[in-house]
Amino acid sequence: MNGSAPAFLWLLPEGAVTGFAAALGGTRLLTPEERDALDRRPTQGARRRYLGARLLSRYALSARTGRPMDRWRFTRGVHGRPEPEPAGLGVRFNLSHDDGLIACVVTEGNRCGVDIGPTAASGELVAHLGRRLGPDERARLAGAAPGARAALAGELWVLKEAYLKALGTGLTRGPGSFTVVRRPDSRIAVEDPQHPGADARWSFDLIRPGPRHVLAVATEHGRPGALRRIDLSDLSPTAPTTA
Repeated sequence: MNGSAPAFLWLLPEGAVTGFAAALGGTRLLTPEERDALDRRPTQGARRRYLGARLLSRYALSARTGRPMDRWRFTRGVHGRPEPEPAGLGVRFNLSHDDGLIACVVTEGNRCGVDIGPTAASGELVAHLGRRLGPDERARLAGAAPGARAALAGELWVLKEAYLKALGTGLTRGPGSFTVVRRPDSRIAVEDPQHPGADARWSFDLIRPGPRHVLAVATEHGRPGALRRIDLSDLSPTAPTTA
C-alpha cells in the first residue's frame, strides 16, 4: 500500500489494564497459547502488561475494521513480529510496553512500528547505546550537554527500535547500521544504506505521553504529524467503535 492514510496510536496506562480487561471479558479473548504465555510471566506486572497488550491489539484492530474482537488470530514473521491472520484484512499493527504504559499502532496496510522507553535513559543504557550507534549519532550523543544526554539517548533508542520493528527485523539487525537524523525543518528522518530512499519513505513521530515515557512511531508512507492518538486512561469499553 502506497497511500498516506494516517496511523492510529492507542495508549493504555498500565494502571487501567484491570478495568479494561474486565470490561472486555478478562482472558476470554486470548487463545490457549496466549493464556499459557500469560501464566508463564514471572511477575504480576509482567502478566498485567502482557494481558493489556494482547487485549489492546484486538481492541485497536477492531476499532479500525469493525471485525469482532474474538475473531482475531495472529501469525509471526521470520523474526517473530506478529501479523493479523489472514493477511488480506488490510491492516498492520505493532505493540510496545514499558513499566506503566502500553501502546498499539495500527495502519491501513503500511508497515509500522512503535517503541516506548523511559524519558531519560539510565546511565547503563547511555553507555550501552553509545557502542551501538552510527558515527554521527555517537558524535551527537557525546556532544550533548550532560543534563540532556540521557534524554537524547532515550529518544534515539525508541526511534531506532520503532524503525527496526516496522521493518520486521527487530534487534536481529544492528541499530548502528542506519542513522536517525533531524532535518533543518525539525523533521525526523532515517538514512539507511540497506534501503535506499528510506528517507522519503518513512515518517517518525516522537511523543512524550507523560513525564515518565518517551514513545516513537515509525510509519511507512506516513505523514509527520498525521498520527491520530487515542488515550484509554478513562475508558471502560464494552466494544470498540470504529475510529
